[in-house]
Amino acid sequence: MLINFFRKSKAQRSYEYASKLKSLGINTPEPIAYYEFTTPSLFKKSYYVSAQLECDLTYRELTRDLNYPDHEAILRAFTRFTYKLHESEIKFLDHSPGNTLIKKVGDGYEFYLVDLNRMEFKPLTFEERIKNFSRLTTHKSMVKTMSDEYAKVSGENFNAIFSLMWMETEAFQEKAENKKLLKKKLKFWKH
Repeated sequence: MLINFFRKSKAQRSYEYASKLKSLGINTPEPIAYYEFTTPSLFKKSYYVSAQLECDLTYRELTRDLNYPDHEAILRAFTRFTYKLHESEIKFLDHSPGNTLIKKVGDGYEFYLVDLNRMEFKPLTFEERIKNFSRLTTHKSMVKTMSDEYAKVSGENFNAIFSLMWMETEAFQEKAENKKLLKKKLKFWKH
């Protein structure tokens, strides 16, 4: 009998994480199923299926249009949603602009996570919580607003949050830029 020492497929993780998020009161499109095409030794392909969710925007629109209607209110609500994730001991490793769908509901907003295959469920330190914002935007004004709202809901010091959030944002951007440059160099040397 062959024992599979490899981690679960992305599809299986997405399905299981979606189910866990729902049980914790965190929105994500309804998980339906996952399917894997397997060989005796390795997974070849896997598919995760969830219900289609009609949304009004993603977080990405907030980064592209700072004059988006109700921009600050949405950003503050998103920050409270992220705080709820952290309080629920959820570290969403792909917390990036395209992975949060936003629906306007009455006067408020609901947030739905997608691309769920990379998560950790554990208590988060202050540093881990703030670093979790680092991939979301390059706009200092947005980082300030998120820092302000996170300070209000968490009771932590605004200056400590903003300083760390901006430092982590810049570090992530620098790392992403270096990655792009390396890819360009490798592409150049291949030709």
